Amino acid sequence: MRTLVLLLLLANLTLFAYIKLDSLSTGEGVRLSQQVQPDKITLLTPQQVAALGPAKMSALADVCVEWGPLTEGDKTRALGTLEPLDLARLISQKKIEVIANYWVFIAPAAGKAAADRRLEELKAQGVRDVAVIDSGPQRFAISLGVYRTEEAAQARLASLQAQGVKTAKVGARAQSVMQTVLVVRDPPAPAVARMRELQGGFPGSEIKIGTCDKTT
Repeated sequence: MRTLVLLLLLANLTLFAYIKLDSLSTGEGVRLSQQVQPDKITLLTPQQVAALGPAKMSALADVCVEWGPLTEGDKTRALGTLEPLDLARLISQKKIEVIANYWVFIAPAAGKAAADRRLEELKAQGVRDVAVIDSGPQRFAISLGVYRTEEAAQARLASLQAQGVKTAKVGARAQSVMQTVLVVRDPPAPAVARMRELQGGFPGSEIKIGTCDKTT
C-alpha cells in the first residue's frame, strides 16, 4: 500500500511539473510576441488608397469617391448619369467655395425687360443654369454659367451653340461661387470605373479617391 501511495504522489508531482512548464512556455511574453506588431501597422494616405485601383479599393471600408466641383446644372446632369448605377443610398453632397475665372454670357441688353425676354427665350430652348445679372458693370447681361477653367467654359459654349444659342461668348471674370461635390461612400469597383468614364463629359470636374472625411 505504501508503495502505491508513493507512486500516485510521484505521478501527481510529475503532472504538476509538466503543466507548470507548459504554462511558462506559452506565457504572456510568448503570447505578446505572437501578436501582430502594432508598430508595423500603417494607415494609408488618400493617394495610396487611390493607387490601389478600383478592385482593391472597393474591398476597403470608409473609402469615398468625390466628383466635382459641379454647377447646379451639371450636378443635376451628373446625378442623372449615375442613376443606373443604383448608388442613391451611397451618395451625399457637399458645397465648396471655388474661384471661377471664366464665364459664358450674353452681352447686356438695353434694359431689364429686354433681358427678361431673352432669358425666357433661352429657357424655352431648353437652356439651363441661366440668370440675368442685376448689378455691376455687366448689369442686364445673361450669365450662362461660371467655370474655373477656360476649357470648361469653352465646352459649355460649344454645347450652347449646338442648342442654337449663337450670341453667347466666353469671358474672364474672377468671382467666388459655391458649387457642389458629389461624394460616394464605399462604391463597388464597376461604379468607380464607370464614374471615371462619365467624368470626361463634365469639363472642369475631377474625380478624387481617398479616405472619407469624418463628416461625410
